[in-house]
Amino acid sequence: MAEIVNLTKARKARAKADKDKTAAANRVLHGTPKAVRNLAKARKNKADGALSGHKLENDTDDN
Repeated sequence: MAEIVNLTKARKARAKADKDKTAAANRVLHGTPKAVRNLAKARKNKADGALSGHKLENDTDDN
């Protein structure tokens, strides 16, 4: 036999879980100091630059 579910409680629980997930993302985004955010951004840019430097150029014009 199936379990009886109160749809109102299930809806509220899902909404609360969504809010908790959003709050966690906001804590990560807004809770870090500016110096740490800038350092992470600089490291990402450096890694992206190193990766793009290793890519091969595609020459599709073989006339």
